[in-house]
Amino acid sequence: MPKALTEAEVQDFRLRLLSVAERAFADHGVEGVSVRQLAQELGCSAMTPYRYFRDKNEILAAVTAAALDRFSESLELAFATEAGAWERSAAVRQAYLRFAFENPRAYKLMFDLPHPDVAGFPDLARAALRAEQIMTAPMELLVKGGFLAGDSRLLGRIFWSAIHGAVSLQLAGKLDSDPAFEHVLENMLRFLVAGASADHP
Repeated sequence: MPKALTEAEVQDFRLRLLSVAERAFADHGVEGVSVRQLAQELGCSAMTPYRYFRDKNEILAAVTAAALDRFSESLELAFATEAGAWERSAAVRQAYLRFAFENPRAYKLMFDLPHPDVAGFPDLARAALRAEQIMTAPMELLVKGGFLAGDSRLLGRIFWSAIHGAVSLQLAGKLDSDPAFEHVLENMLRFLVAGASADHP
């Protein structure tokens, strides 16, 4: 009979497992990872992870939710700065880019790999909603201020899709240095802003 674990021991093992799982899923894809392989990485028995998680999908949901929360927190801190709408929007964008390039595995896990159905994993659903809300918040501010016109949630998804595409190409090494990534991103956003401008015909 396995010994009873303290809350600290449970939390420590969960965190170690999620760290190993983030790296494994990002490097090998969801189908390329098994719970047994994760256990081997941790140096524990193949059954130990099942004391903490129901199956691989629950591990994937938990590690994705944790990554989304780290991502959202960094954007929320940037958005909380005391500045105008454009400056706060730029701060969120810079936080997005910084997180993506400093945490490429977490970024791939969040946005490039298939996820379990969020309906079955409330914490993942909560974390996904939190991420979308902070990515929409700058658009809400710009629309409210009369700088952009349109549905802020739709605008948020449009700008997110554009930034994600550029970031993914850069992470994959598909963009060379001429023109530089920053120049590509700046002009892409300029075109989008012009199209969404409140005084656009």
